[in-house]
Amino acid sequence: MAIAHKSAISINVIYVPVDLYKTTRDTSISFNQLCKDTHERVKYKKICPSCNKEVTSDDIIKGYEYQKGSYITFTPDELERIKSEKDKTLHIESFAKMSEIDPIYYDQNYYLIPAPGAEKSYELLRQALLSQKKVAVAKTVLTTKEELLVLYPTKDVIVGKMLFYQEEIQPIPKTIPKVELTKQELDLTKSLIEAMTQKFDIAVYYDEYQQKLRAAIASKIAGNEIVSVQESVPNNIIDLVEALQTSLNMAKNKSNKA
Repeated sequence: MAIAHKSAISINVIYVPVDLYKTTRDTSISFNQLCKDTHERVKYKKICPSCNKEVTSDDIIKGYEYQKGSYITFTPDELERIKSEKDKTLHIESFAKMSEIDPIYYDQNYYLIPAPGAEKSYELLRQALLSQKKVAVAKTVLTTKEELLVLYPTKDVIVGKMLFYQEEIQPIPKTIPKVELTKQELDLTKSLIEAMTQKFDIAVYYDEYQQKLRAAIASKIAGNEIVSVQESVPNNIIDLVEALQTSLNMAKNKSNKA
């Protein structure tokens, strides 16, 4: 696995060199766009509508549309001068309780792996954070962007969780009306949750669409036709209490069989 970013955790005078590795990989299948007649890859050209000619990267500048049809432009030198200082160190600003970070702020994750010789300092930080159920709030620069992140301790490793800034979070689009709930409805829902509660195992879940897509690709390569599968559609149950009771019975039956 390739190192995504070389860095170091900095807490005042404490300095722990670490390497950042991506925690995930994209396993989805991607398609190329082909000409329907020749099956050749479609190519894209950048064309200036006024000049009616293809433009190269050297001919392109960056512009910001501040009102319809009006732009201010920036040269590469101007953009370079306002970039964040390229300090790749993870500067810890403060510590916070794990529960205080709303999950909506979490973006992508990185494994933080200590460099040779930094294992003890790293392990001290990991165990201290884990025992107190706290995270370290830090800032760093990845490429040219200043990033906010938390150092999140797990039983094996510290995970760097990139955070969205407050201004990047969209407000709730609509006000959700308050509704009255009966005790029976709430009790049945709690019972349903209890009946379906089990230890979480990520290995049980998989992307069914990607699995079907791979099977379809293999079938196409073998020269076979793709046969679609008819999915059964459950009948709608209008009464909420009846729906809850039915779901609860199904959950209990499934649990008993297991």
